[in-house]
Amino acid sequence: MSSALDIGYGALAAGYLLILIPLAIMLYLRVSFLSDTLIALVRMTLQLLFVGFYLQFVFNLNLWWLNFIWLLVMVLVANLNILNNSRLRRRTFLAPMFVAMSAGMGIPLLYMIGVILRLPNLFEAQYFIPLAGMIMGNCLRSNIVGMRSFYGTLKEQRPAFLLTLSQGASLWEALLPHVRRSFEDAIAPAVSGMATIGLVALPGMMTGIIMGGTNPMTAIKYQIAIMIAIFTGQTLSVFLGIVLTLRRSFTPFGVLRSDIFRKES
Repeated sequence: MSSALDIGYGALAAGYLLILIPLAIMLYLRVSFLSDTLIALVRMTLQLLFVGFYLQFVFNLNLWWLNFIWLLVMVLVANLNILNNSRLRRRTFLAPMFVAMSAGMGIPLLYMIGVILRLPNLFEAQYFIPLAGMIMGNCLRSNIVGMRSFYGTLKEQRPAFLLTLSQGASLWEALLPHVRRSFEDAIAPAVSGMATIGLVALPGMMTGIIMGGTNPMTAIKYQIAIMIAIFTGQTLSVFLGIVLTLRRSFTPFGVLRSDIFRKES
């Protein structure tokens, strides 16, 4: 099998014409986030071009400490994104969320590289950075849903939560239904995706490896391994993200602190 065809910059520029279809639909419907979409498109282009040039540099050097620094930057940016989208104060939650996301990504990442792939160098740039990015991207989406659901529900249902406490429930007993519901909201899309993968959708990693010239069965084995790693990372990071932030979210009397929420501009 031959390697994937390269896309020229002229052909890539022509590809941007395709975005006119969703933009036309958004203009017709007068949706409120048209400008946000254009900004996101520009950011995506610049960020990916930067990453492309940077990764060529990183892959050539293949220094473990440089790869590790890149990993820390990914975790930090992901945490800031989660807290911004969850409308939570970064100063309060950045440290516990950093621990949660580091564990959620690091444990399955190192297990996949060290146990499944059995690479002698755990920080091999060719595998370390792409696999970390795939796990982190999925953890990011799940944690945004989980944190928004958990703290948003607690804020909206504060009277019912306080009533549960007043009836003699411990803080964890009162929180458990909210933790369970938020965890389910965050993980349900991943479970649905696993159940339909291969039948409804062909995942990006598998198709990318196949287009790169690898045998399809090898690509499928890679996809199974990364799906397990991703799901492990999602469940672990969502659970730890909620649990590790609880200590900073309540007063000694079990009342949800109002100052943990970022003020709306």
